[in-house]
Amino acid sequence: MTEGTVSRRGVDGGGAVGVGRRSGRSAEGRAEVRRDLVRAAVELFTAQGYDDTTVDDIAAAAGVGRRTFFRYFAGKEDAVSPDHELGLARIAEVFASAHPDEPLLSLTLRAGETVFDLYLTDQDTARKRFALVHAVPALRDREAAMVHRYRRLFTRELTARLQGVEDGDLRAAVTAAAVVAAHNQALRRWLAESGTVEGCLAHFRKVADMIPLGAGAGPDLEQVTRRLEHVAAALEGR
Repeated sequence: MTEGTVSRRGVDGGGAVGVGRRSGRSAEGRAEVRRDLVRAAVELFTAQGYDDTTVDDIAAAAGVGRRTFFRYFAGKEDAVSPDHELGLARIAEVFASAHPDEPLLSLTLRAGETVFDLYLTDQDTARKRFALVHAVPALRDREAAMVHRYRRLFTRELTARLQGVEDGDLRAAVTAAAVVAAHNQALRRWLAESGTVEGCLAHFRKVADMIPLGAGAGPDLEQVTRRLEHVAAALEGR
């Protein structure tokens, strides 16, 4: 089989991805089944097109049945994504379990960093996913909806911690938007440059100088807004 093609029997010319390797009954097994389904979906969408790929194709390529596919995903548009529910749960847990004396800036960055390994563990799949999201409207719309959920979660958690702080609601909203934008920009840079995980995290942490947390902390809100508008314009142009 030539490079970049996928048969309806499996991925990478090796038949069904996971046949005989895992049952999906343990937590590790379920995670492996999900990874195989995502990889199969990404490979098939890339090789033969999103519209020409069915749920049955993806399930067969991953070595599972149709019913198993629907235990993990509501539809094929969901199969190409990282586990966003896990990512959102991780962020919520970081905020919920944080020490009350931890600086809010440190807490916010730590929460944002918990999501990176959903992308960084498989650079090849991440790169193909990125191309698909930009090429397929259904995938692009879903990704935009997930970005909104991350931003809303950060806004809610930060608003609760900035009660009584001058412009607390605005600071929470601006910080949430900045953190999510920085996360996406760091990932795009990592993919474009085939960079290291450490470099990706370091680039993300630069947002610390751009967000206004705490009374009198961080840059002027108007300055932050201008920076965010610049970042958003740059991302939309890519």
